[in-house]
Amino acid sequence: MILEQAVLDVRPGQAADFEAAFSKAKAIICSMPGFQGLTLSRCVERLDTYLLLVQWDTLEHHTVGFRGSAQYQEWRRLLHHFYDPFPTVEHYRQVTTA
Repeated sequence: MILEQAVLDVRPGQAADFEAAFSKAKAIICSMPGFQGLTLSRCVERLDTYLLLVQWDTLEHHTVGFRGSAQYQEWRRLLHHFYDPFPTVEHYRQVTTA
């Protein structure tokens, strides 16, 4: 399993619109092969900052399958204009749990 992590800095005053758009976009990513689940969390101290965690079967399911899909263009249209700056996305493989 691969964990995708992105800190999303949403333009000030657009949090409600972002959350509404994310509700629509969520259906897109949930339908992708290799998708396992996601969480979107809002920062308590910085209300315009969100943490997106997405679980994928493999790195390629995200980087090739999702990002290379026609559906990704709709995801981009719905969400990418909210970010400033554009987020860095990183991928993690679990080492241990407690």
